[in-house]
Amino acid sequence: MMDRLSRTALAGLALALVACLFLPLWRVALLAPQYPEGLGFYIWANRMSGDLRSINGLNHYIGMKQIVPESIPELRLMPWALGGLVLAGLGAAAWGRRKALVAWVSLLALGALAGLADFWRWGYDYGHDLDPTAAIKIPGMTYQPPLLGSKQLLNFHATSLPAAGGWIAFGVLALGIALIIRERRLARRPRPA
Repeated sequence: MMDRLSRTALAGLALALVACLFLPLWRVALLAPQYPEGLGFYIWANRMSGDLRSINGLNHYIGMKQIVPESIPELRLMPWALGGLVLAGLGAAAWGRRKALVAWVSLLALGALAGLADFWRWGYDYGHDLDPTAAIKIPGMTYQPPLLGSKQLLNFHATSLPAAGGWIAFGVLALGIALIIRERRLARRPRPA
């Protein structure tokens, strides 16, 4: 069994994920000489916001598909997945078993990896599946935005990083792993006679 502190911490971590429903998870920023103020967009659990109209207008010339948030099924599924993780974390805290903590942290880690893999796949398709009749064609050029970090795409410097909600989710995962380590250490301590 987990001790009271670990159970309380697990419940707090699960509840911290609620913030991910109300804060942006990811930010993609674009800087170029003709846009010194920059362009960009945020990915939330259930929507996208930012300069999508301008980005779609520019991308049309190089044959990229439009970003249409309503056509992205993950934006309809993600709130449910986050809600499920919150409830599962609270359930694991109430049950109090170490294996429930490990299962919850594992589920959170798998969800994060699946989300990043899905975002990479979307970016790959977005940057590689170009309209052959586009006004501007550069042989061999692809426009996949970076998954994490920065990358030069023609005259645009693209940066992709977690936003507030993403940092919270990664923090919850890191603290969940620390909680597993703490519980394993506590389990190894000899019990008083």
